[in-house]
Amino acid sequence: MGVPLLDLKRQYEVFQDEVEKEIVEVARSGYYIGGPKLVEFEKRATEYCGCKYGLGVSSGTDALLVSLMALDVGQGDEVITTTFSFFATVGVIARLGAKPVLCDIDAGTFNIDPAKIEEKITDKTKAIIVVHLYGQCADMDAIMAIADKHGIPVVEDAAQSIGAEYKGKRAGSFGATGCYSFFPSKNLGAFGDGGFVTTNDEALAEKLALLRNHGMDPKYYHKMIGGNFRMDAMQAAILSVKLKHLDSWSEGRAKNADLYRKLFAEAGLIDKVKLPEARESRHIYNQFTILVENRDELFKALQEKKIGCDMYYPVSFHEQECFEYLGYKKGDFPVAESVEMKCMSLPIFTELTEAEIKEVVEAIKEFYA
Repeated sequence: MGVPLLDLKRQYEVFQDEVEKEIVEVARSGYYIGGPKLVEFEKRATEYCGCKYGLGVSSGTDALLVSLMALDVGQGDEVITTTFSFFATVGVIARLGAKPVLCDIDAGTFNIDPAKIEEKITDKTKAIIVVHLYGQCADMDAIMAIADKHGIPVVEDAAQSIGAEYKGKRAGSFGATGCYSFFPSKNLGAFGDGGFVTTNDEALAEKLALLRNHGMDPKYYHKMIGGNFRMDAMQAAILSVKLKHLDSWSEGRAKNADLYRKLFAEAGLIDKVKLPEARESRHIYNQFTILVENRDELFKALQEKKIGCDMYYPVSFHEQECFEYLGYKKGDFPVAESVEMKCMSLPIFTELTEAEIKEVVEAIKEFYA
C-alpha cells in the first residue's frame, strides 16, 4: 500500500476554510509585507515560545544569520556548534567570515554534547549555537552554565523544536536568541519559507528589527548594514491559523511515537532498532529518528515498499567538502560518525493511521527476519 513520509494535504483539511479566508483577506488588502497580519502573528508566536520579544523573518536560515549579525559575529571570530544538524546551522557562521568550531553529539539525543563545549572555547569565541534537533531540547542547564561562566551568548537553533520544552521551559527562551523555521515540513509550517527570532533582551530585539529591514530607520536612513529578512503578510496570516492547531499536532506526533515504541517492542525488534530517547519534558517529534544496522539496505527495502523514510543527516559538517579548510578528519567526532551511518527517520506526522504505522513496523520486521 505504501506510507508517505509526510502528507500535508491531510493536514490541510483541518484548517482549509479558515486559512483560505485569511489568504483572500490578504490578497484583497494590498498589504503584502509586514502590516497587521504580521503584528498579530508575532504577538501570538512570541507568547507561545515563552519570550518577551519576537520577530517574523524570511526563513529559519535567516533567523540564525540575523542573530549572529546582531551579536556582531564577523571575520576572525569563532562560533562553537554541533557537527550534526541541517547545513544552515553552520553555513551562517561561515557566511559571516567566522570560523565554525565543531563539537561531537550525545549518543542518545543527537544534540550537542555539553561535555565537549568548554574545551573548544578560546579568546576568539563569539557565540555558541545550540541545536534542539528532531524536536527535543539540548541539555540547556549544562550549556548555559558553561556559556554564562565565560560570558558567551547562546543562539538556540530551534528550527525543528517550536513548543519543545526543557524542564518546563520552551525551546528558544534560554539564550540570547531563539531561531525557528516555518519550512512546510515543520510542525508549524508555512506555505513556503518563513522563520522567527525570539529574545528576552529589549536592546537586542531593537537591533534585530533594524537588521531585518536593511538597518533602516527612518525610511532610507540606515543605521547599520542589515538585509532583507522580512516575513510577508501572507505567510504570517497562514501561520496564525496553523498556530491554533500546533499543540494538537505535536501531541499527535508524540502519540504516534508511543505507538511505534509499543509495536517495535511487540515485534521483538528492540535489539535491532534503537529508538529515539525522550529525555526532556516535551519532545515534539519533528522527526522520529531510529538507529539501525544495515541502514542503506533497509532504506532501499522500505523505498521498494513505497514506505517513506529519509536520512537526517548522512554527512556531518566536518566531512563536508566545503569545510575541508577547517582541518577536521575522519575519527574526530566518533559519535556523530556512528550516528550518520545508522540514522533513519520514519513517518511521524499526526495524521498517520495506526494501520500505516503498523505497516512501517511490519516492513522493518520483515527485513530483519
